[in-house]
Parts: sequence; structure tokens; C-alpha cells
Amino acid sequence: MTVLDTRALNRATLARQLLLERAGLPVLDAVGHLCGLQAQEPQEPFIGLWSRLRAFDPSSLSDLLTGRHVVRTHLMRRTVHLVTADDVLAWRARHDAMLRQRAQGAYRRELAGVDLDELAAAGRAVMADGEPRSMSELARAVAGRWPEPGLRALGEMLVAALVPMVQLPPRGLWRTRAGARYVPLATWLGRDIDPPIAPNGVPPNGTTPATPDPVGAALVRRYLAAYGPAASADLRAWCGLAGLPAAIAAVREELVTFRDERGRELLDLPDAPRPDPDTPAPVRFLPAFDNAVLGYQDRGRIIDDAHRGLSVAGARVVLVDGRVAATWTVEDGTVTATPLRRFSRAERTAVTEEGQTLAAFLSDGESDRAQVTAFSV
Repeated sequence: MTVLDTRALNRATLARQLLLERAGLPVLDAVGHLCGLQAQEPQEPFIGLWSRLRAFDPSSLSDLLTGRHVVRTHLMRRTVHLVTADDVLAWRARHDAMLRQRAQGAYRRELAGVDLDELAAAGRAVMADGEPRSMSELARAVAGRWPEPGLRALGEMLVAALVPMVQLPPRGLWRTRAGARYVPLATWLGRDIDPPIAPNGVPPNGTTPATPDPVGAALVRRYLAAYGPAASADLRAWCGLAGLPAAIAAVREELVTFRDERGRELLDLPDAPRPDPDTPAPVRFLPAFDNAVLGYQDRGRIIDDAHRGLSVAGARVVLVDGRVAATWTVEDGTVTATPLRRFSRAERTAVTEEGQTLAAFLSDGESDRAQVTAFSV
């Protein structure tokens, strides 16, 4: 079995993530290809798409949000993601059990003794009027029946797990600060989420699917298209779903397999790009919590173990030669990159130039100031 070394995996990841060369895709198609963008920090998806798309206009993403073509919702790993309307309707039921388990695990003590099905029914009844509510407003509306858990536990359980919700604009629009207000997905999109497949593999309409887990199988294919080659553990780390072995088994004959340098089996789509490991990789500035870094259990293809903590701490990072090599901040119109290793003169120049382009994007052309600080051990 062919072994793909770290550099080969890196270049494949960059190609799939649209980071090896900026793509000319429409914004909606890019969000779909990436299987969504992690978005708990509302402005970060704009930076993620700017780094991936040619001539990206941030107003186009804002228009997709207000036009209900993309939504902000809790999905993979119980974190807020920006996903297409079609994807959230297709995927949400498949994530229900995971969302409930993770939210319940976070508030197990507070929610002890609470019947979650009854809580869900109460939350749906409150939201049936179609009025947007904040998490705390929804929690207060049901707290009279469950006074003990506290508003945070009740609200998180409802909006992040029990009732499929969207965060409404203006939250998530370009250069807009707004609190999170929620309505049910079906209310906002005018369509119900796709029903779950029953344990016997038969959906409610009685039509037997080609595989016992068609949504899981689709997730496997979509993940590999945007993140592969990858191990099954990487897939689980990305989506948070544990019950995917049947889905992987169902599509395995469609896939090709490799090994990484640790000996793990890697799955991939046969015709997906796997560039030459020596392909040059341009400097890229990534937003906080970018899935190019977070979308794997083994992140060694893109970030050194010594810096792995940055990926979960919300640091914005810079890719140099395809790997995380600096963090970056912006203040008063100046983008500042702080190296994690010593840069060559050419690397410092490339980081500075890309930082200037980013500064211009973030300031609507009012500033192109960028700097690279000195490396310190």
C-alpha cells in the first residue's frame, strides 16, 4: 500500500481546501465544497473565504445569509458552522444524537432529572410563534417548569441540540455586531429537515435506501473531497459522529487506500487531487478555528505538535510553505504576523506582501500596512 508522507498529505489538504490556488468558485459552491466553515466567531468565515477565493466580495456572503441560502447553526462537533441550506436540511437529523449527547455531557449535573423529550417539546411550543428569541429568552420561557438547571443549561440544550435552530442575521453579516437570536430551521428555510433513517434502515416514507446510512455515506464522500486523504479517526474528529463504520463500509469499494507514516490507513476518492509534494504553496492567512487545521484527529499534516494548542485556542495562523508558521493579529489597520520559527528573507517578504493584501481587504483599501515581528525562541 502506497505511503503518503506528511508533505504529500499537506499538499493534498491545501488543494482540497482551496489553499494551494485561489478558486474561482461562487461563494455558495465554496461553502458547500468545504462542507461548511466553522463560525463561532462571526467574522472569521469572511477571512477563510477571502484566503480561498479569487476576487471574494464579502457582501456576497452577507447576501447568502439574508437570502437564506446559507445559515449559521450548531452542527459538527456541536460548534456553530456556516453551512448551505441544503446541507443543513440533509445533515441535521444525522447529527441529532451527537448534539444531544455532547450538550447533555456538558450539563449533566444541571440537567439531572430533566426529561429531554419534554424539554424539547416545550421549546418547540415556545418557538412555534415564529418570533426570534435569544438563548436566554427561550430559557426563561421554559424555566418556570424546570427552575433548577439554570438558564444557561436549559438554553444551550435547546438551541444547540434539542430544537434545530438557526442564528439569524444581522449576526454573521460583514462588519456587523449582533447578538445571537434564534428561530427554528424549518421556520427560517420554509422546509423541514430531512427525516432520520430508522434503526432498521428504513426511513419514515418506507423506501429502502441503497445503504443503511445514506447520509453518513454522503458525509464520507464529501469529507474526503474537502479534507482527504484521511483516516476514519480524522472523519470522526471533524464531524463528531461516532457511528460511521457502516457508512465507510458502504462506500469502501468506491475508495482508494493509502498509509501515512504512522501506518494508519487513509481513505480517499480515486480522482481527487493529490499534487506533487514539491508543488509550491503560497502564504495564506487563516481565520480562527479554520477547519483546514481542526478537521483532523492527526493535524500533523499542517501544524507541528508543539503548536497544536493554537488551533483550539482561537489563534489566527499563517501558512508558510503549507504549514502553520506564524500567528497574526490586526489592530488599527495593521496586520502583524508573529513567527513561530525563523523565516528566510524570502519568506518574510511573502508574509508581508500577503499581509498587506489582507489589510487592504479588511479595511476596504484604506490601509495596506503589514509587518512581521522578529522571531524569539
